[in-house]
Amino acid sequence: MAGGAMPTAGEAITFLTMTPPFAIKLAAIGFVGGLLSGFLGSGGAFIMTPAMMSLGVPGIMAVAANITHKFGKAIVGSKKHGEFGNVDRKMGIVMFIALLAGVQVAVTMNSGVLHKLGQAGSNLYISVLFVVMLTGVSLFMARDISNIKKGIKPKGGGLAEKIKNINLPPMVYFKVANVRTSVWLALAVGFATGFLAGSIGVGGFIGVPAMIYILGVPTYVAAGTELFLAVFSGMQGAFMYALYGYVDLRIVLCLYLGSLLGLTLGAIGTRVVRGFQIKIVMTSVIAVVAISRVLMVPVYLNDLGSLSMAKAMHDNLTLASNLILYASGLVGSGIILSWMLKAYRRGSIVKGQVAESKASAS
Repeated sequence: MAGGAMPTAGEAITFLTMTPPFAIKLAAIGFVGGLLSGFLGSGGAFIMTPAMMSLGVPGIMAVAANITHKFGKAIVGSKKHGEFGNVDRKMGIVMFIALLAGVQVAVTMNSGVLHKLGQAGSNLYISVLFVVMLTGVSLFMARDISNIKKGIKPKGGGLAEKIKNINLPPMVYFKVANVRTSVWLALAVGFATGFLAGSIGVGGFIGVPAMIYILGVPTYVAAGTELFLAVFSGMQGAFMYALYGYVDLRIVLCLYLGSLLGLTLGAIGTRVVRGFQIKIVMTSVIAVVAISRVLMVPVYLNDLGSLSMAKAMHDNLTLASNLILYASGLVGSGIILSWMLKAYRRGSIVKGQVAESKASAS
């Protein structure tokens, strides 16, 4: 591990030794996460947390760094979405208490698992949550891509429409999102978003789809409102993890150094790459990251003493997981940057910027 011996159950985790090479690796993780975030519209934490864990950062510290890192980005993103009218503050206020409750439960559970089972148990718990969430998201998106290829259009009366027709009082109308739904559904989505944000640092991965498919919120409003909520979940999560001593601000700053550049490039890429291509890259990267976490499950079980494994197998699985994880980030980023380079050579980026400037001026 990058700093100190692995703690056993009940022992506190100490800060890692921050060497220049280690800091550069963290900044590189931030860049890849920021690029994917700006390009794919997600927080990028789905790859940043596992990547930090592969460097030796304890899972709970990686989550703490991610949620703290997301807090700063959410402030800027929420402000920008607010200027565009994409934030339904009424919905955010309704979901607020449930969101904070979800974060509270998640942080308490993460800390409890670490205390009882040690770092290996904590890493196992976080990895299993990643596997479940990423597998579900990748399968859902793969089906969506398949339907697009086959020319199958979404049918009316989908899940969101059916749920909206369920009268579960009290009902409330959200003007910006232009939806009328049950307060209980909104609270459930808020709790789930907060729980995942506090557990693995990735709340938007469940929050945005849930708002779209369960509450019937338009995509752009769901993204803006989730960022608005992320300000509060990030603030509470960062505060609580800091109280436990799991936030290393040096890690957070290194992530910021890389992510700021990555976010800028990723945002530019969305103006020159087709949405279908974005979905393919996102689905592929998410699926591969899920596979990398699956490979680490038996490793953590072995570290816990729940599974007997030869050292060679232990090391090979760890190596394979790391290689797959890094390859997914590098290949995904490489594809995005290559598409951007081709578009730049065609003059697409310049034309897009000119058109955007004209639109803003008008």
